[in-house]
Parts: sequence; C-alpha cells; structure tokens
Amino acid sequence: MNALLSDWNTPFEIPPFDRITEADFAPAFKAALKEARDNTAAIAANPEPPSFANTIEAMERAEAMLERVSGVFFNLAGADSTPALEALQRDLSPELAAYHSEIMMNAGLWARVKALTPDGLTQEQARVLELYQKMFRRAGADLTGNAKARFAAIMQRLATLGTGFSQNLLHDERDWFLPLDDTDLEGLPEDLVSAMKAAAEARGKAGYGLTLSRSLAMPFLQASPRRDLREVVFKAWEARGANGGESDNRKIALEMLALRDERAKLLGYDNFAAYKLDGEMAKTPVAVRDLLMQVWQPAKAAADADATRLTEMLHGDGINEALAPWDWRYYAAKLQKEMHDLDEAEVKPYFGLDNMIEAAFDVAGRLFGLSFTPLDVPLYHPDARAWEVKQGERHIGVFIGDYFARPSKRSGAWCSRFRAQSAMDKVVRPITVNVCNFAKAPAGEPDLLTFDDARTLFHEFGHALHSLMSDVTYGFISGTSVARDFVELPSQLFEHWLGVPEVLEKHARHVKTGAAMPESLLKRLKAAENFDQGFATVEFISSAIVDLDFHTGAVPEDLMQAQAASLQALGMPEAITMRHASPQFAHIFSGDGYAAGYYSYMWSEVMDADAFEAFTEAGGPFDADTAQRLAAQIYTAGGSKDPETLYLAFRGKMPDAQALLKGRGLA
Repeated sequence: MNALLSDWNTPFEIPPFDRITEADFAPAFKAALKEARDNTAAIAANPEPPSFANTIEAMERAEAMLERVSGVFFNLAGADSTPALEALQRDLSPELAAYHSEIMMNAGLWARVKALTPDGLTQEQARVLELYQKMFRRAGADLTGNAKARFAAIMQRLATLGTGFSQNLLHDERDWFLPLDDTDLEGLPEDLVSAMKAAAEARGKAGYGLTLSRSLAMPFLQASPRRDLREVVFKAWEARGANGGESDNRKIALEMLALRDERAKLLGYDNFAAYKLDGEMAKTPVAVRDLLMQVWQPAKAAADADATRLTEMLHGDGINEALAPWDWRYYAAKLQKEMHDLDEAEVKPYFGLDNMIEAAFDVAGRLFGLSFTPLDVPLYHPDARAWEVKQGERHIGVFIGDYFARPSKRSGAWCSRFRAQSAMDKVVRPITVNVCNFAKAPAGEPDLLTFDDARTLFHEFGHALHSLMSDVTYGFISGTSVARDFVELPSQLFEHWLGVPEVLEKHARHVKTGAAMPESLLKRLKAAENFDQGFATVEFISSAIVDLDFHTGAVPEDLMQAQAASLQALGMPEAITMRHASPQFAHIFSGDGYAAGYYSYMWSEVMDADAFEAFTEAGGPFDADTAQRLAAQIYTAGGSKDPETLYLAFRGKMPDAQALLKGRGLA
C-alpha cells in the first residue's frame, strides 16, 4: 500500500514519515492528479446552475489528495532533498504547471465561477469568490486561441526554470568546501571552531572546514583576521549560481525575466511588476519605489559614515587599500566591540537554541494563551522535532521545528505547512514547519545562536503562528494565504518580543551555568540593537530595487550588466553588496513568490514597527486587550478580508515610513 495514498492513522494525522519512501511519490502524484482532474471535470460538467456550494466549495475539495501529496513532497525537496527527489521535482514542475493551466483555462469551469455573484453569501464567502475570480483572470482564463496556448506554455517553462534555479543554487552551496587547519583559526570563537570541525567530519575530512552555510560563512567573515581567507570565502559566497557550467543561473534568470514580461503583456499589463502588484497593498511599482527611496537616502548616509570609520580601522592595521566587501563585517564587529564593548563570543552562550525555542513558545503563551507539548512521532529527519499546540484544552495544530544546516537542505530560513487549516466540512487544524540553517554543535556541546539567529527563529515562528492560529472556513484563505506585502507583518512583528528586556532576562541564560544575562551585558546588547543598520538597510534596498528594475524596464540582455546599472544609478557603496546577487536571488527566481515583491519585507516593516508601538501605547508588550485584538484581526484572520481592512481594524490608522526609520535608528 502506498503510504501517501492510504489513511494516516497517526497522531493528528501527521504524515507517516517512517512508511513513506521515495518510490511512493511518482505513483502518488499520478493518482492524485487523476483524482483532481476527475473532480474538476465533474464540477465543470455539472448540469445544475452554478452556486457557491457546487462550484467554489466543490473546488475547495477537488484537490485534497494532491494537496496532501504535494505538502509532503515539496517540504522534503526543500529541507531534506536527495538526487531522486531532485530528479522527480524536475519532472513534476512542468507537469503541475500544465495541470494548473488546464484547470484555470477550463472554459466550463471558468464560466461557472464567473457567473457567481456575492449576493446572499457571507462576508468570508464573498471574499473567497472575489479571490477565485481574480485567480482565474490572472491565470489567463479570459485568453483565447494562440494567446491561451502561449500563456500555458510560458507557465510550464517558468516552472521548469524555477526548479532548475533552486537546484543549481543547492548544488553550488552543497559542493563548495574550504579545508582549514590549526594555523587558520586565529581569532575565531570556540563555538565556530567546533562547528567548522563538525562540518569537516560530516564530509569525512580531517581538521576544519567552511561551507557556504550562512551560519558558518558569516561568523567567519566577522571574526577572522585573515584577510586572504575572508576574500576567498566572500567571493565563493557571492559566486553561488554564477560559477559557469551546468549550475550557472544567469541564463535561467534572463529567460525567466523575458517570459514573465511576455506573460504580463498577454494579460494587458505594461510589465510584470504592474501585474504582480495589482492586488497587493502597494498597488503600483511607483508606490514601491517611493517607499524604498524614502529609506534609501538616510540608510546610505549612515552606511557612508560607517564606511569612513571602518576604512580608518583597515588602514590602522597597515592595509592601505580601499575597504572591500570582505572587510566590512570584520571591522564592523571590531567597531561594535569598541563602541558597545560587545562581541558575539560573549553574547552567544546566552542564546542557546533550546532556550530561544522556549522563549518563542513563552511569548506565544503570554500573548495568545498557547501551550506547546513535545510529540514523540517519526519525522522526516532526526534533527526535526514536533510539538502539539493547544489553546487551553483546544487542539490548535502541530508545529515542527527543523533548525540545523545540512547538505540536503536549501539555504535560508522559511515557514511551510504539511496541511492547511480549514473548517468547511470538518475542523482541520494545520501542521506547520519552520526550517532554519543554524550551525549544529558537535555531539555533547550546546547549540548556540547569534542574536541575529535568534531573531530569525522568532521571525519564522511568527509565520508559524499565522499558520497555526488561522481560524477561517476555507483553506484557500487560511493562514499565510494573504497578500505578499502583508504576509511578513506577523513574522516581523513577532521579532520585537525577542528584544523585550523581561523576555531576555527570563530566557537569555548561560547554557552552562544557567545564570541570567548580566544586566550590563543586556544594556550593551540593547544599545547595540541598531548597530550597522546603514549596512543592513543598504544591502536590502539594493536587492529590492534591482528586483523592481528587472520587472519594470526592458528585459535585460545581460543579467549582471543590468544589475550593475541599477546599483550604479542608486550610488551603491563600493564596500557593500546586494543581500542577494541576482544568480542566487532565490526569492525572485526559484518561483514567482517574491518576484517584483522583495520590497514586501520593508512594506511590512512599516506596519510592524507601528503595530508594536500599539503595545507600548497600551502600557506594555503583553497588554491583554492589544494582544486579543492582534490575534483577532491579524493572526487568526488569514486572507478573509483585505489586508488594509485587517490592519485598520487592529490599529485604527495606517503608518508611514517614519515608524520604520525610527525602528531602525535612521530617523
């Protein structure tokens, strides 16, 4: 019996990972696609007049098996991939895109959906109908003839290219390894040395080694006084996806940009950004650029001032050269030590991974009444762990945490789900997963995080809460199924509680002694919270502007020349690079998710800075009334209403960029 197609008699119907094999996926997808096609064909051919129940609700049920199989497969493909899964993903991507186009361009189905009106529907049903009709139109349902066929072909090709982009990036990250010996360890903190030893052992190597995991590469760039090694590591980091050969992403990205532009114009839009932003909070590329440029000037001014100081430090070390990108993090760390008497080696022992997981759980408990109980169930990897989430006696969902870097996992951090929340025919609670890439300590040693790592953990857990707390009827609008420039609000807002002094006092405890963080260190940590914000903001905005330029102007002929032109027009500081160079910009090229939408982190940050201010105004970070309103209007509401309506219901007003500038210390 194929485990993916059988009943899951497991706690909370968690996927039976101990019974699922790689060989199950291909036949499971075949069966699930047939079932979905049969179901949708029956809806389109239904002789009864179209109604919300026999059309929209029927479509909500139609892909149940496909959603179940896809949920398992694509989570494994990102978090614990194998050559067999990668090969299947390459085959499946165009097949699934073809299926989606087939459904969206089914004339009979579209006629039924288009015929429906909101008359007599509940508010939530009317919202679902509105979004369904928009989805069909944006997927080419109104196209005819050659345009319809061309649109479907474009979508299949884009799916193939996006998968290739992701797998090429994983290839470059997985295969690069820099062996080091005792002479290369000067200045490195003990926990980084241990992690580098573990990285070498994992590859069957003696001594120490660096991979292109962010949790190893970035700490090395901060701590190593060896400028020659920093240059090697930084250039390898920047070269991901642009190393020539079969894994080079530059031609893939160019083809994707051309196809997206053609896709948008088939639908009547001027460019892909105009298409993508239609329906987002920002609405237009002009509004996005206005926000980004409001923040760019003060951020660049701060970065330029910092660059002057860092250059003086470089020259003070006898290196009479220009400050380079592989110098910035090293001298910024030294400057932070000088200004705030703070370094990572002193801070990290107070940020044990388990303590920070407990801190996130505790905040969720105090704000929303949630509790987390460990589950002893088979999962897809030994590093993953699971908890049952409850609110009082009510089962809320299952949360899975998968925190450590490994070669089978793509880089970055993200939140996903094996099952979405819904309540149409029965109550279905979500199974949500956070995936991170923290450095794993050798056996017997505690796993330590940087303060930025801890912030990442809180960020992704904010997404998880958005998914877990969802309380709507239809899976189509549950959890994080919201506008792209609204989806980051719950995650970025939750980050604020990491910096609350009472949270740090309770949970930032030394991993060996259990002692609370000394008050003097806590004060220094808080004082340094906005340190180097010029750098961080410049590397983000430059990426967002390049993304916007790619999707608004003429399709570039050379990817890197177009990137360079955008950065030159911005006046990009020479010692800072984009957070994501184009050949590794998975946000915008692994799929359409953040394409012409990378700005959304900053758009949401305008709101999250203002939203946290609501707690301050109410008297404290755990004010019960404000938390209850936040839960009702943001975390449980999914996409049941327009994002602006939800935010206004919580806050009573819309913020402006001053809240963001103040939060980043750039006002």
